Amino acid sequence: MFVIVRHGNTFAAGEPPRRIGARTDLPLTAQGQAQAEALGAHFAALGWRFSRVLTSPLLRTRATAQAIVAAQSDIPVPESCDWLAEIDHGPDEDKDEATVLGRIGHDALAAWDAHALPPPDWRVDAEQRLSGWRALFASPPADGPILLVTSNGAARFALLADPALQAAMRDIPGLKLPTGAYGLLRRDARGQLEIAAWGQRP
Repeated sequence: MFVIVRHGNTFAAGEPPRRIGARTDLPLTAQGQAQAEALGAHFAALGWRFSRVLTSPLLRTRATAQAIVAAQSDIPVPESCDWLAEIDHGPDEDKDEATVLGRIGHDALAAWDAHALPPPDWRVDAEQRLSGWRALFASPPADGPILLVTSNGAARFALLADPALQAAMRDIPGLKLPTGAYGLLRRDARGQLEIAAWGQRP
């Protein structure tokens, strides 16, 4: 079972959101920290004990992972994975949404949210990300769930890395994970991956 978490909030209430990617390493806000702690309590209440913890190198994902594992004991040390890092938004990095839409247009952003097709000049490195997910999915079964804490731009590639998950994408509203939310991928009786949850918050 793979539990894919998007980090908690990095913008305070009322602060206009911006396109924050690989080049902007923001900390969690107080609300973001609370979201991370709520995830930790939620997973502990479900009885999930993670056998492995993978994070992106960014501060916001590492802090979220630390808050989650603090609710458990005897958890493996989190591993940093470059293929889980947020994408680089190129000229749109740290820009507000109106500015980004003015440059790339609504159709380009919709294609990113629905199909992970990057807008012009965004640096995504899709093949590295797909390879990372595929290698993880092909690894021997773990003793317990595997926790992955990443960002919205990176998490979506999990669903594109496996044919069964691609087919299941039609049953979810979009690829985007909200902040402080998680997706759950597991194998069915035939051994195929399925989307058990996507975009769920405690």
